[in-house]
Amino acid sequence: MSGPNTQYDPVEVAALDPAAIEQAVQGALAAITAASNLDELKTVRTAHQGDKSPLALANREIGALPPTAKAEAGKRVGQARGQVGAALKERQSELEAERDERILVEEAVDVTMISGRNPLGRRHPTELMGERIADILVGMGWEIAEGPEVEAEWFVFDALNFDADHPARQMQDTFYIEPADAGLVLRTHTSPVQARAMLERGAPLYIGCLGRVFRTDELDATHMPAFHQIEGLAVDEGLTMAHLKGTLDRMATELFGEGIVTRLRPSYFPFTEPSAEMDLRCFVCRGEDPDCRACSGTGWIEWGGCGMVNQNVLRACNIDPEKYSGFAFGMGVDRALMFRTGAADMREMIEGDVRFNNQFGMEI
Repeated sequence: MSGPNTQYDPVEVAALDPAAIEQAVQGALAAITAASNLDELKTVRTAHQGDKSPLALANREIGALPPTAKAEAGKRVGQARGQVGAALKERQSELEAERDERILVEEAVDVTMISGRNPLGRRHPTELMGERIADILVGMGWEIAEGPEVEAEWFVFDALNFDADHPARQMQDTFYIEPADAGLVLRTHTSPVQARAMLERGAPLYIGCLGRVFRTDELDATHMPAFHQIEGLAVDEGLTMAHLKGTLDRMATELFGEGIVTRLRPSYFPFTEPSAEMDLRCFVCRGEDPDCRACSGTGWIEWGGCGMVNQNVLRACNIDPEKYSGFAFGMGVDRALMFRTGAADMREMIEGDVRFNNQFGMEI
């Protein structure tokens, strides 16, 4: 077995030749100086410091040298790699400083400059429609009254002449507040506001009741579990169905234009007697188009319910039915918005899409 080759000259290994190493260093330094941005410098770093760079390949050759030659070769390669690393670090600092300075100039924002485009927000169309109807009532000399959304069951049902076994009281129609025997519900209509007003203020009384109501309806194109109503109540001496009809016609004209009137069809509600469903003359075809999509060719569109206040309701609210009479009506604000805008799906009103507000959220 022969001993180690002590006469092995590392210069004979091409990768470790001093000239080759110097050439690799000078090539790296030139490439570093030429890098004009951090991305280019990253590419240079990979080419001259990566695993396949000339200096990395030379460093791997050192392991094949005899012990007497390793020290000299290692020193030579180590110094070269250190020189390249220092140059990279210095150039990195220079390019980062240039980048930061450039960003301060290119991305500067003049907060005092007048904006060329200032998009305006829009109020929700349902809110605007409710206020429009309320303004019509105020213009006729009525007042707007409000009440709680979490309401006593007595005001929602008992005061309004609902029997104890009336279907509307059942949990499939009404949201009850736990515990079940607390006697509290989410109001199913704004009529409790009328009962409260009669008890607190007596007669004569002319009020509109605007607010959100709740029913256990499935959400679809024409129903929502939480929606908005506006109701009107007039209590005074000598009021008749003629006063009711005149009030509804005035509201229809204000909302949908001249020539729009209402008609009454017999119906039943516990809190009014006689009761009626009110229909609206079609505001699209005025009853003249048998193919009208808005009214299906009938010339009428269902609008809400109304009637003369039931005497039992007046008595429950401490008003003498022998002296006073009253009429009441109610309609959905969301449904009225659909009429005026042509919106085909109630779900569009609650999805939060700003395009719906932008389209309908401004009244002229």
